[in-house]
Amino acid sequence: MRIASGRVVQGRVELDTELPEGLSVTVISNAEDETFEADPATEKMLLEAIEQCDRRQTTPLKQVLSDLRDRE
Repeated sequence: MRIASGRVVQGRVELDTELPEGLSVTVISNAEDETFEADPATEKMLLEAIEQCDRRQTTPLKQVLSDLRDRE
């Protein structure tokens, strides 16, 4: 999985980086007026996850997928 940022210019998404030709992508946009609310437990979980990422304590996607397959 890759994360790429960009802007919409004349109705098209222009990324700040190059991606391989033919790659399937999903675009998630943040609307300036769109908000969401989280209960205290969810907020705590999200803040802890952000802190974990900041410390580079992450799990590679391949490992996550492997763990999920093992649960089936």
